[in-house]
Amino acid sequence: MKKCRIILHMTIIVCISTLLIVSARIFLYGLSRDHGSVSGQIQSFTQSSRELDNPNRGFYNIYGFVITDEHQNYEELVAQKMCYDTNELAQIQVNLRNYLLGDITQSGLDGINQLFDVLRKWEKQYIVRFLYDWGGEFEQKEPESLDIVLHHMKQLEPIFQEYQDIIFLHQGIFVGACGEMHDSRHLSDENIKQMMLQMANITSEKTYLSVRTPQQWRTLTGLSEVGKENLLKSDLAYRLGLFNDGIMGNSLDTGTYGDSSKEEVGNYAKWKRDEELAFQEELCKHVPNGGEVIIENPFNDFENAIKDMATMHITYLNQQYDPNVLNKWAATIVTEDSCFNGMDGLSYVERHLGYRLLIKKADFSYDYWPDTLTVSVTLQNVGFAPMYRQLELYCIVANSENTDIRSFEIVEDVRVLTGGNETEKLLTISKDISLTGFEAGEYNIYFYMKDTPSGKQILLANEQDEDVLGYKLGQISIEPLKNPITGKELDFKSIVDKWLH
Repeated sequence: MKKCRIILHMTIIVCISTLLIVSARIFLYGLSRDHGSVSGQIQSFTQSSRELDNPNRGFYNIYGFVITDEHQNYEELVAQKMCYDTNELAQIQVNLRNYLLGDITQSGLDGINQLFDVLRKWEKQYIVRFLYDWGGEFEQKEPESLDIVLHHMKQLEPIFQEYQDIIFLHQGIFVGACGEMHDSRHLSDENIKQMMLQMANITSEKTYLSVRTPQQWRTLTGLSEVGKENLLKSDLAYRLGLFNDGIMGNSLDTGTYGDSSKEEVGNYAKWKRDEELAFQEELCKHVPNGGEVIIENPFNDFENAIKDMATMHITYLNQQYDPNVLNKWAATIVTEDSCFNGMDGLSYVERHLGYRLLIKKADFSYDYWPDTLTVSVTLQNVGFAPMYRQLELYCIVANSENTDIRSFEIVEDVRVLTGGNETEKLLTISKDISLTGFEAGEYNIYFYMKDTPSGKQILLANEQDEDVLGYKLGQISIEPLKNPITGKELDFKSIVDKWLH
């Protein structure tokens, strides 16, 4: 019995000691805190119909430049052509017709380099198309030898690499009427595979490439079913998009589609319209699509047009063509239960080209013991298409005087918000922020998104205006530590230091 009592007493002593140690640690942790409780207020968010000047989307204008060995003042040329252009995108067509018989000369290459150096100063992103022919006379305007075309591509590799930050995508493979991959001696399946492989080799993996039809896309990639897993199986497929300069011109998009079903003609032919639209809807969740609307007809009546553009995930459209179609949209008044009600149809299309992200809601939660604030933001994409380039996302905490600003990167892929026919899809992203080291006081919480190549802040489709630090989600109040009996503020760090020493 005596032995049992000794063991029991020892057990009690150990338990009490453990409790004292744990209590001391908890006490010391509390004393070492910089502040007491944290409370917060959240902003409310409403969708806006405002125009957003965001990179890599929207209307564009076309600017053509003929390369020659003679000196050209590209500063002056570009300024003359683009001085009134306020779009974020522009299409640059570079004509190589003076070099059909052999190399692009060093003078020609220097001229192209000078052109792109000037273009960089205009702070736009560019749709680029190198070509030989503007007038449909490809037999006279294109090199007779495919080897010359392939060599020209290779010569331009330094240009594509040097200016990858401003080249959003390249359309085509140099050949065809107006560079559109039709009406050329070089468009056999084997030839287009050689040319596109060369394009893939000379361009950055960050630069999108594009072909004229879904049928050409399937031929080049060997894929008839699309989806992220399939696209990642090919070095080319994951960055090969489409450009369609016959959008809604008729039931076939003026030769883009065929009359027969996939079942009738097989995987690598042109399919009928509804099948090709379904194919594009899946493909262009991952790669961009755009071009020109042409030939006023019922297929491009406003209601039909926005339905098909959402399905096709249209990111960019020519602002100059076709004026008959664009004017028809401008004369249409939108009637829908949304912030766009009463807007003209052309402005509605502009607002929805590409991505249109907005904050649906935000939330804060505070965990006392780890001293951690969790910030959550729920995003929605109501545009026709995804954001194709990954964004840099940040949660920014700043005191009311902006003298203490701290940035916390959020790792999340917003490209999963594909827009189009999935505009109701939501993505909630969260960031845990340690408040250790923050002094007591008032702090504003912001959400900031940046496009890496251009460095531009991504504007959101909320009524709230953007701040240089991003979009304000709300504010928090960090209370000082107080004596629970007297209610007076305590400087626990000084107390701990004295007690420990």
